[in-house]
Order: sequence, then structure tokens, then C-alpha cells
Amino acid sequence: MSACRGLVHLVKHRCPWTRFRRHVTTWSPVGAAFNAKPHRRLDLSEKNVGLFGVPELTCPAGFQVASKAALQRTELLLDAACSSPPGVETVRCFDRLSDGLCKVADLADFIKVAHPDPEYREAAEKTCMEIGTVVEKLNTNVELCRSLKNLLDNPKAVAQLDPDTKRVAELFMFDFEISGIHLDDKLRKEAVVLHVKLLDLSNEFLVGSHMPNRIAKSVIPEHLRVHFLSEGSFIQVGGLHADSPDDLLREIAYRIYLYPNSDLMECLEELLKCRYKLAKLVGYESYGHRALKGTMAKTPETVMSFLWLLTDKLSDKTAKDFQMMRDMKKKLNPRNSELMPWDHPFLSGVLRAERFNIEPSLYSPYLSLGACMEGLNNLFSQLYGVSLMSEHPGAGEVWSEDVRKLAVVHETEGLLGYIYCDFFHRRNKPHQDCHFTIRGGRWCQEAGRYQLPVVVLMLSLPQPTKSAPTLLTPGMMENLFHEMGHAMHSMLGRTHYQHVTGTRCATDFAEVPSILMEYFATDYRVLSQFARHYESGQPLPESMVARLCESKKVCGAADTQLQIFYAVLDQIYHGRPQHRSTTEILKEMQEKFYGLPYTPNTAWQLRFSHLIGYGAKYYSYLMSRAVASMVWKQCFSQDPLNRDMGERYRREMLAHGGAKEPMLMVEGMLQRRPTIEDFVDALVSELNPDFQTFFLDSES
Repeated sequence: MSACRGLVHLVKHRCPWTRFRRHVTTWSPVGAAFNAKPHRRLDLSEKNVGLFGVPELTCPAGFQVASKAALQRTELLLDAACSSPPGVETVRCFDRLSDGLCKVADLADFIKVAHPDPEYREAAEKTCMEIGTVVEKLNTNVELCRSLKNLLDNPKAVAQLDPDTKRVAELFMFDFEISGIHLDDKLRKEAVVLHVKLLDLSNEFLVGSHMPNRIAKSVIPEHLRVHFLSEGSFIQVGGLHADSPDDLLREIAYRIYLYPNSDLMECLEELLKCRYKLAKLVGYESYGHRALKGTMAKTPETVMSFLWLLTDKLSDKTAKDFQMMRDMKKKLNPRNSELMPWDHPFLSGVLRAERFNIEPSLYSPYLSLGACMEGLNNLFSQLYGVSLMSEHPGAGEVWSEDVRKLAVVHETEGLLGYIYCDFFHRRNKPHQDCHFTIRGGRWCQEAGRYQLPVVVLMLSLPQPTKSAPTLLTPGMMENLFHEMGHAMHSMLGRTHYQHVTGTRCATDFAEVPSILMEYFATDYRVLSQFARHYESGQPLPESMVARLCESKKVCGAADTQLQIFYAVLDQIYHGRPQHRSTTEILKEMQEKFYGLPYTPNTAWQLRFSHLIGYGAKYYSYLMSRAVASMVWKQCFSQDPLNRDMGERYRREMLAHGGAKEPMLMVEGMLQRRPTIEDFVDALVSELNPDFQTFFLDSES
């Protein structure tokens, strides 16, 4: 607490914007910590504790030391796992083996993308590759697999396992099976070769999908060149410029950025072939069937039924949305009123702004970062009895001076874990909002204590200025709540095994806790507790919240239909071979599931980077949103701060990580087993106008 008091002192005496606060209630310690400008450490004698408190990681070379130690422990645990008699100890050995490697690999996986020092990034990259190679070998270790199989083939031993232990054993066996462990030597070697090839192809596609396209300057109208990066006689187009009000600029960016790259096209085609070949080799009908095992959907057929039914139920609303966009485009540009794919994001934004006056700058003064963090702290305290406590990190513990460290503390259970908040934009930092698991929670039988989870939340927020703290737009605030949903999933889980800790669960369930937080972020009863003007202390008007909520429904059907198109494309690519190009497939699916015309000589699929991390699972965003919507409406919409419901939510959905079948968790929370039709109805009903919200808006 002394560290928190120090930060409050800093806010009171050093922040220039405090002189404007005439009526503001004093920020809580966590709010003050995030509204204070970061300051340099002055104690040069303080001992360097290493990144995340790992003593080896005081310098880049420490990664090699940490990796070597982890691999030595792996050898010892490997012997123990192979020689263990069938029983719970077998599964514990496997989990300790996994934990030892993950603690190094997961940390390195984050540092290789986030650390500002290229030497650290390079050292972390090497460690990732080294650990990855070992994991591949373990997944094809016949003796190790035999030890687990001896357990699972022994009915008497299996009967003595608790449900979590049995599920974790089955998940480890699944990892063996998809690596081809059950194949003969020749086919197993073929599977290993395909695995290695897929790693290379995935990396190649991921890098290529974010590379800009170049074109001669002379091709671009002179007045538009200023919008692109210049490179001698060429310009680089590195994005779609989807929000630009200039029709021609959007069209040029779309056509050039999505122009096909033959090498990348070949890479994608080969990647999809290899995925199919590997899936068939290890006994699955397609890569989609392999990827969906253990998910809520379970099969590609269920996913396609979900997407077809959702398309059908949305068809009238989607048609109306596209007609509204056409009318708006005709109004803005009478000479060129045909609606094209590059118009959708811009025109939907124009329609929202015109109807509801939701200019972000009107909201930002009420949403300082400190206020939002205070709001999250209040919400978690009321729902779960959990507080976010700001701590000073040790010397060398964080990779940038503006990273904040939070201890997550329960009122009776004590310390639950740590969240490192890497919130601010900096040079060479990935421009993406995401959650990283650095260390998974697990029960340490050998030490008689719980290994606390550690995660990082990464955002790209603007730095505070001399005259104001960091002010968030509504979109930034929702993203913060979304990512904090992932973090609390990691913190509130208390799984015995790190293999299923927190967000290590089915992909179509993993987004439920984060999307559910978006509902809290736009509920006035929650916002009213923290959203107040950083200068005057005035609360955010309820009518402004109502307008914001209703604005989300404008063109909502068309936006959802675009996501359906992406999800369908992902399913078709990962189904049975089509014997035609990925572009021909895209053109057909765009006509069937989107409605706006395909643009010749474009290949949007080459920018679809989700094909790597979410291959055959892109539908997960829609299915998770459906579940989150149902949980919100049934359990929280009447009282979003209800402690009993918060405890039930933790008990039924957050506590298990991936140790329980995802649909069983949903069923436990809703007290019924939802159908595909229920999921579809939940998504469609979100787009219906809300009478109360319109009533509030009409009074403003």
C-alpha cells in the first residue's frame, strides 16, 4: 500500500491537470496510478530482479540460461513421466513437464514482440524456436505417449481420477494423436515433416499478410499521394484507409493493398494443402474436423449450420442496412452511387454519427484511463470481492518505464496473481490489443502451494500530456474492458493443472468472458460509477450512453454478415479440397454470404492473418458473442453488480479454464443447454431497437 500512497502523492503534487479539478472525488490508488505520468527510477543501486522477476533475465543472454535450465528439468521430468505407474501422478508429471517449458516459452513469446530492445527480441525468438523444437519431439515420443496410454487404457486407474485430471489426461493424449504418434514409423516421420513445413509456411504467411504493396507514384493522383508512405519513385500502401471520407482514396487503397502477390498466394495454397494432408494422415476427415474437436461447436457441419441459419435470420435486416448505405453514398456522391466493399466501414460510421452524434471527442473527457481502471476495480470488487492493487515493479522487472503492475487480491483468498499493463503506444510496439499468459496457474503438489498466474495486457493508448491524463474513446474503453475480461479469466480460475489454466480452453469459449465485459462497459449503471469529466468532475450523461448503445445497432446486421462471410471462407478453406483457387472460392462465398461485389484482381484472403492462429475457428467470435449475450441478458441485465450472480459466474464459467467441457460450463450458468437456434436468436435480438434507450434519447 505504501507504493500506492506514493503514487497518490505524485498525482496530487506533480500532475498539471489537477488544478482544473474543482469537484472531483479523489481518485482511488489504482485510478491515481494510471492517471499519473510515469517517472524514471532514481535508485541506481537497486538490484535488477530480471524481467517478470525471473533472475536469469537481467540481460538478453539470460534467455539462453533460462532455456538451458528448463531443458535440463525437462529431461528429469521426462524420466519420471515415463516410469510413473498409471494414476494421478502420471498426469501431474505431464503437467509439470508442460509447465516447465511453457514458463520459458510463453515469456519469450511475449518478449520477442514487445521488448523495445532488438537484442532481447532476438534472444527471445531463439528461445521460442529452441523450446518449440523440443515440444515437437515430445509430442512424438513413443515412450512418453505409452505411459499416458497405459493410464487411459486402465479402467480401474481411470475410475480413480477426478474429472479434471481425466480431462487433462485426454487433452494430452489428443496432442499426441494430432502429431501422428499412433502411426507407424514411416507415416510418423511424414507427420513430423509436415509439422515442420507448416511452421515455416505459417510464419511466411503471417509476415507476408502484413507487408505493404508498392506501386509507382505516377499511377496515383498527385493530391492523394500524401496519404501514403513515399519510397523514391514508389509509394507504399500498407492498409485499406477504410475510414477515409474520400471515395477515390478508399478505392485506390483497396485495389492496391489487396492486389495478389503470387508468392504469398502459393504459400497460402500450400499451407492449406499441408493442413489437409496432415489431418487426413492422423485420422480426420479434414483440418476443420481436427481443429474443432473439443470446442462448443464440435464439427464443421455444426458451424456451417450456425452460419447459414444466422445469414437467413439476418437477411431482411442486412438488405435494409445495405440500402441505407447506398442512399447515403448517393447523397454524398451522386455521380458514383454503387455500393462497393471499400464503402462499408466508412458509410456505416457516417450513418451512426448522423443519427446519434457519437463523436468520440465528446466522450473522451469522461473516460480518463485512471477513471476506467477505477471503474474496473469497483466492478470486480462488487462482483467477485476482488481488488486491483497498484505495485511498484522491481528494477529490471518491466521492459518499458510506462508498464504498470497490478496485484489481484481477493478479500478472503488473498493474492490471486499479477497483471502487467503495457498500455501505451511506443515505437516498434505491435499496434494490437491482446492478452498474453506469461505463467499459468496450477497447484504445486511438490511445494504445497498454488503457482500464481501472471499475464500481460497490451494496448496502444496515447500517452498522457502535460495538460491531461490519457483520455479514451468509447472504443478504447471497450477494448480495455474486453482485454481485462481475459485477464480476470486467468486470475479467477483455480485449476489444478496449468495445461488448462485460464484462457487455455476451447477457442469458441475463450472469447466469452472478454465479450461479456463489453456489455458491462456500455451499461449506464456501471459507467455511472466511474465515468466523470477529468476537469469538472461532472458525470457522463445517461442520454449519451443511450445514444452510444443504440448507435451500435446501426448497420449491425451488415457488420455481422461480413463476419459470417469471413467465417464461412475460413470453413471452406479448411474443409475438403475444392480443386480451385482460393480466390475463386472467395468470389463465390462473397456473393453468397456478403452481397457486395467481388473486385477483380484482388485477393483479400492474403490479408486474412487469422487463418494462422484461428484456422477453421474464425466463427468463434460470433459463437462467443452469442453465449455472452445470453449470459448478460439472463444473468446480469437486471442487476449488473449482483454479487451472487458474480460468484455463480466465477464458479460455473471462470473457475475451470479448459478443465471442463465448454458447453457444460455454459449449461451450468444458464441452467439449460442452448441450441444453435438459441445462439442465432441471441445475436439477431441484439439488433432490435430498445424502447427504453430510444425513450432516454428522445428526452435528451
